[in-house]
Amino acid sequence: MKICYIFKAMKKASEKHVRLAERYGARNYAPLPVVLNWGSGVFVRDVEGRRYFDMLSAYSALNQGHRHPRILAAAKAQLDRLTLTSRAFHNTEMGPLLERLSRITGMDRAILMNSGAEGVETAIKAMRLWGYRRKGIRDGKAVILAAEGNFHGRTTTIVGFSSDPESYSGFGPATPGFKLVPYGDAAALERAITPDTCGFLVEPIQGEAGVRIPPLGYMKRARAICRKKRVLFCADEIQTGLGRTGKMLCVEHEGVRPDLVILGKALGGGLYPVSAVAGDDEVLGLFSPGTHGSTFGGNPLACAIALAALDVLERERLPERSAELGEYFLEGLRALSHPLIAEERGRGLLLALEFKQPVGRRFCEALMKRGLLAKDTHKTTVRFAPPLVITRKQIDAALDIIGDALKDL
Repeated sequence: MKICYIFKAMKKASEKHVRLAERYGARNYAPLPVVLNWGSGVFVRDVEGRRYFDMLSAYSALNQGHRHPRILAAAKAQLDRLTLTSRAFHNTEMGPLLERLSRITGMDRAILMNSGAEGVETAIKAMRLWGYRRKGIRDGKAVILAAEGNFHGRTTTIVGFSSDPESYSGFGPATPGFKLVPYGDAAALERAITPDTCGFLVEPIQGEAGVRIPPLGYMKRARAICRKKRVLFCADEIQTGLGRTGKMLCVEHEGVRPDLVILGKALGGGLYPVSAVAGDDEVLGLFSPGTHGSTFGGNPLACAIALAALDVLERERLPERSAELGEYFLEGLRALSHPLIAEERGRGLLLALEFKQPVGRRFCEALMKRGLLAKDTHKTTVRFAPPLVITRKQIDAALDIIGDALKDL
C-alpha cells in the first residue's frame, strides 16, 4: 500500500505520528509525509529537526508568518483576562475589531464568525434575506449565482454548488437555490440573471482551482452588471484578501467595491479561526436578534488576535510587500526552464506553476526532499503562497530549490 511506502522513507519519530493519524483519523486528507512541530516566520521544522520553507501558509491563513511576536503577545495578554463570553454579553474586544473591519473594507458594519465556511454561509443567508426583504423575491425562490471551478468551503450547502466531483459526490441532494456560470465570463453572468437572482458569489482569484486569474476587467464588469440588475455582488476574499495578492482586498486591483466581503484565514493571524462578513446597512442591517449567530463568533480571544493580525498587516505594509515581492517571485518562476511547465502565473504572493502532465504531487515530494513545502491541486498545478514576511534573499533560495526539484521530473 502507498502508506507502507511512505513509512519506509520516514524516520521513526515521524512514523509514530503518521500511524496514529492514519489509524484514528478519517482519511479526508492526503498530506505529504512530513510531521511538523515548530514554526517561525517563513520556516517550519519537522520532528527530526529538519527545516523547510512554508510555501503554502496554511492556504493563506499565515500571511503574517508563523508565530508573529505581536500577535502572540496579544493572544497571551487576552488569555490572562477573558477568552469567551458568547454573544449573550458584550466584550471589550469585539467593538474595536468591528470598527477596524468596517474601515478596512469601507463597509458600514460586519458580522463575526469562526471558519471561512461559516462566513460563506453567513453571506448566503444575508443575500437571501435581502432578496426577500428588499428585492421582493417570492419566498423560497431566491437564487444565488456562483462560478464554475469555485471553492467556498465544505459544508453540505456549499459543496452542493461546487463543480468539482470530489467535493460534491456522495453528499447530495444538493441544496436548491444556486446556479453556476462560467468563471471570467461577464456576458454569461448577465444572461443568467433573472428576477429571482439575489446574489453573485465569486472569488476574485480562484485559489483552490489552481490560482485561476480572470480576464482583466471581469470584476469591474461583473460588479456593474450586478448593480444594473439589482443583484448583490459578494466577494469571497477568504484566501485572496488581507494582502495576499498585493492589495488589502483583491477586488481593489480593479477598483471594485462589493456589496458583501467575506474574510477569514489570515484574519486569525495563524493562531485562531476568525471570519467575518462585511457589508452595508442595506444588507447586514436586516439581521435581527435570533436570525443568525455563533457561540464562539466575536469572542474576546478571537477579536484580540484579529486586531493584532490587522495591526501587523498595516504597520508592516504587508500588502505592498506582497505586490513587490510577488512580482519578483513570478519573474523567477518564469526564468525556469522545463519541458513539462505549461504556465507560470500569479498576483502578489499567490503564485502557481502549471504542468502539462499530472506530476503535481511528485513535484511537491521532490520539493519536500530539498526543504520546501508546497501543495498541488488538481494534479497539474503547484501553488506557491509563502508568508508575506518573506525576503528577497529567501525567495532566491526558494527558487534555487524549485529549479533543482524540476530535475526529478
